[in-house]
Amino acid sequence: MRALSIIILLALSQSAAAQERVRTVEQYACKDVMRESGADRDVAIAFLHGFLLGKSGASKFDLEMLHKQSGAFIERCLENPAEPALEAMVKMKR
Repeated sequence: MRALSIIILLALSQSAAAQERVRTVEQYACKDVMRESGADRDVAIAFLHGFLLGKSGASKFDLEMLHKQSGAFIERCLENPAEPALEAMVKMKR
């Protein structure tokens, strides 16, 4: 019986942890991106670019422009950590 209780507790704790990892794009704040480092931050920024590219229906992109937008996005997020990351990226693409 004790082993069953432990298994149930482990399953519930893993379920709660999994729910915390699942978020919507709109819930991701600038501070979440800025807390990442190195390749993890690069992936988060590339994801936002790709998400907006896919949402627009476009398939072409300018690498130099994406690089400039990424730099501007980082600066904006450092100045506005509570801003939703998606909103900040949209503003950098205007």
